[in-house]
Amino acid sequence: MYFLNDEEKKQLLKGYLPRSRQADIAEELRGWNWHQPPLIPPYELKLGAYEIASSYCPTQRDLYLRRVQRVKSQPSVAMLRGSFLHDILVKEIIRTKKLIYKNGVENYKEIFKGLEQSQHYKVPDHIQLDGKGKLCLEKEAEIIVKFERQRLSSRIHEVLVKQPYIGEDSLANLAIPVVVEQKLDGSFLGMSSHLSVDAYTFSEPMIMDLKFAERRKFHRLQTTAYALAMEAVYEFPVNLGCIVYAKIKDDRLFIEKDIHIIDEELRQWFIEERDEKMRLVEEEIDPGIKECTEHCPYFNICH
Repeated sequence: MYFLNDEEKKQLLKGYLPRSRQADIAEELRGWNWHQPPLIPPYELKLGAYEIASSYCPTQRDLYLRRVQRVKSQPSVAMLRGSFLHDILVKEIIRTKKLIYKNGVENYKEIFKGLEQSQHYKVPDHIQLDGKGKLCLEKEAEIIVKFERQRLSSRIHEVLVKQPYIGEDSLANLAIPVVVEQKLDGSFLGMSSHLSVDAYTFSEPMIMDLKFAERRKFHRLQTTAYALAMEAVYEFPVNLGCIVYAKIKDDRLFIEKDIHIIDEELRQWFIEERDEKMRLVEEEIDPGIKECTEHCPYFNICH
């Protein structure tokens, strides 16, 4: 799901990359200037990147309940479903890299044989679904696994036919040029020191985030948070983000990618959200209730 198709590659190479390199982003909004205003955190506390980026609760009362009142909530079925499917994708990518390193290029047939071996992912017990619901989710997992293995196998083939003298390390990096679950220290910017980026590409630094949900404007704050954290840690510019939206309908997988430039507007928005949410927690402000949905894990507590 993290690999771009031909049209997306063309958009990236001819559109987003040139524009991102020409983006005139003020130095004060680069993550490596975390020690100066406006990036310096206004309070000592640390928030998760998802807490800053999420706006599913219109008043942010979920943050107040979790951080101030210390109220624990149970994740919704939709959240557990997304986590389960995301974990499967991570396992498949890591599994493929292991097959390459284990077998080496000279035994490339064993790599493809390993990719073809069936593996059934069962829904864990903590996802409370009835029998029909579990079967449906496991079927969705199979659809994702089948799609991803075909993509991974194709990418390995493409590299092998072009590079007759390649080694396994180079094969793994050229065929699968992403790091999944990249760990970052976000404490410089008032975030957790254990951030986890869904995927990161090194060929042109791009933060990738996977969503099994409808597109929302504030999702871009997540990639912005990670980009700023990466700039703070490694001190090189990260200008691109990509949110991968995946959904399964009628036993078919649909993928849409929101590639975007992490510009000054997004960086300013992140700062405003972070500072306001930090103030809410630090001053213990109850923002009240407004337009709640039953999908919110705190719905029953607020009502």
